Amino acid sequence: MNPRPHHQQKPEAHTQNDQPKRVRLQKLLASAGLGSRRNCEEYITAGRVTVDGVVVTELGTSVDPQKQKITCDSEPVKPRSKRYFVFNKPKGVLCTNRDPQGRPRVIDFVGGHESGLFPVGRLDENSEGLLVVTNDGELAQKLAHPRFRVPRTYQVQVAGFPSPEALSQLKKGLYFHEGKFRVQDVSRVKTQGDSTILDVILNEGQNREIRRLFARMGHKVLHLVRTSFGPLRLGKLSSGDLRMLTTAEVRSLREYKPPRQQKPPATERALKGDRERTPITPTPSRKKSTEHLGDDSVPIERKPRTDRSATEKRSATTGKRKTFKPGPFGGRSSSKKPPRR
Repeated sequence: MNPRPHHQQKPEAHTQNDQPKRVRLQKLLASAGLGSRRNCEEYITAGRVTVDGVVVTELGTSVDPQKQKITCDSEPVKPRSKRYFVFNKPKGVLCTNRDPQGRPRVIDFVGGHESGLFPVGRLDENSEGLLVVTNDGELAQKLAHPRFRVPRTYQVQVAGFPSPEALSQLKKGLYFHEGKFRVQDVSRVKTQGDSTILDVILNEGQNREIRRLFARMGHKVLHLVRTSFGPLRLGKLSSGDLRMLTTAEVRSLREYKPPRQQKPPATERALKGDRERTPITPTPSRKKSTEHLGDDSVPIERKPRTDRSATEKRSATTGKRKTFKPGPFGGRSSSKKPPRR
């Protein structure tokens, strides 16, 4: 076995033409546009793929596309360079790859299935706005998976005027059969006629989540546009237009980490956990009572009760004075000696 060199030159990070040195064979075939990863696995098990002239049928085989010759059905396989786009999805366009009804799809704007491109995440048919389109599966997994909590910002127009209590409830969350839906943040932008425009931020996208949340609160969504996705902004990109991401934008996507939520001050955290305490009202001072005797009212001043000393009490039976001392456990013990037995 050859020893590993001590100094290996690292490839330039975060460029669009980067390819890992060794990749799984089915992943390489899929990135070359030969089909889905499952279809490429069938090509391998059927014996249609060779590496350096040797038929490979074992799934998970790692290859180096830069040094080894890979063929499928005797045709050389060359990995495609990774591409990244931002697309402003119009209303009525689908994010799916197959539609029996023949409606327009996102991939129709980027060259169809042959391009190997696909949208990251989804927007429903009636929603508009920013979509990331790429053939980089690893980056797409990072951007779409809920574990990475990549924020998405939407501008939403709803019917009516949601109350502050309703917006607060959206942050707390509502339960649906898929689980609990909630928004990360929601803020009122302005009112427009009989409707309200709001900015809504989600950390993960469920099926028609925003529409279902506002419908549960009694406000129908009239218009919904995604304006940002992580560090990317829609900007002035027209509806239906596509633009390629710059190298800096691709790097920002790869290195993106959502901002940490700021913790409230220690005093607020302490008060948040405490239950509400009812204020203690001072006891009113004792007033003179009045007894009515016939037509005349004679005020009688009640004498204050003479409180005996805390350490001196008189026995109710014998009348003798008894002194008490604090006991070992906080109680009071009598100084009187116990009777002899």
